[in-house]
Amino acid sequence: MLNARLEAMTDHTFKRLANLLAELQPRANVPPINLSVGEPQHQPPPFVAEIVARHKTDWNLYPTFYGSPELRRACAAWVTRRYTLPAGMIEPDQQVAIVAGTREGLYSAATLAITPTESGKRPLALIPNPFYQVYLGATVLAGAEPVFLPATRATGFLPDLDAIGADTLARTQVMYLCSPANPQGAVASLDYLKKALLLARKHDFLLVMDECYSELYNTPAPPPGGLDAAKALGGGLDNLIVFNTLSKRSSSPGLRSGFAVGSPHTIMLLNRLRSYSAAASPLAVMDAATACWSDEVHVEAMRKHYRAIYDMAERVLGKRYGFYKPDGGFYLWLDVGDGEDACKRLWGEAAVRVLPGAYMTRPNADGSNDGKPYIRIALVGDLESTEAALTRMTRVL
Repeated sequence: MLNARLEAMTDHTFKRLANLLAELQPRANVPPINLSVGEPQHQPPPFVAEIVARHKTDWNLYPTFYGSPELRRACAAWVTRRYTLPAGMIEPDQQVAIVAGTREGLYSAATLAITPTESGKRPLALIPNPFYQVYLGATVLAGAEPVFLPATRATGFLPDLDAIGADTLARTQVMYLCSPANPQGAVASLDYLKKALLLARKHDFLLVMDECYSELYNTPAPPPGGLDAAKALGGGLDNLIVFNTLSKRSSSPGLRSGFAVGSPHTIMLLNRLRSYSAAASPLAVMDAATACWSDEVHVEAMRKHYRAIYDMAERVLGKRYGFYKPDGGFYLWLDVGDGEDACKRLWGEAAVRVLPGAYMTRPNADGSNDGKPYIRIALVGDLESTEAALTRMTRVL
């Protein structure tokens, strides 16, 4: 009677974590610290609350479904500045879609791309391994078979594009890439992104770029993105859709505000899909988001904060657990031998909550799980509490 694909889905990452720790009590004499969720604990820029407050009489109004013209223009202007795109390359009314957070957009991208094949074989969806759970849910529920591409230390923590077989590429309809990567923080080079887009165009699938960590970087120059590849290759934005969000850039996950950039046809179909399946952003949120995309001062402060956190982590952890300072994001991907065991010990003995790496990684064909030795730590708190958590962690492990 109910959707068999949904019945077959396994528990979401954080449900598994809750089950793992359900019978454990955290150490009682220290305050618990949660480093398992990528939820920034510091406040967004003050103007966000001020703008939302000005809309106190607007909550009885339906917002425009496609986003306000001002917000679409702000998003188009931001990507043009950020990626030094030619003027007019991104047309805000035809090539920008406003989404209620990139989770919704990334999920919709699979429905947008996947369609039954004439051969009767299930279409394929390429997903980096480790992966964001929405990629899996979106592709399976859209009817595709997920193909997990190892993204290990041996491959630079990004999928090896040259290792994807011709038969696989022939059946592929969508490929998800995240750069900077969650959880490893690896940044795809421009050559890598060009290769991915060329594969998408050669085999006619949709390359979905998840760039929600693009503004949190530890490199001298900002990381390249999918739009850089499109600019370098020409051909417009065919076979490409790029998502970004305010959740990390502006420490505003509660706004549930992001956007997609793609070809006019892709964005038209995404908006058509959303008109059936999604909700419009409130007017207050759209105005606050417009201000966020138009301001870089608060983002520079955010980057400075996370860089200080990483410097502290390097001082506390040293060379232990395979520590490295990632090029982007706000996670640590640490090799502790057994991620589940370490997670239980850290909660029970140090009141520090982290995420086992195996919960973000699907097993290989031989049953091994490349994420099993790892834990993911979200460096989302203030400097003092994060240093306390990492110090407790080293004492336990």
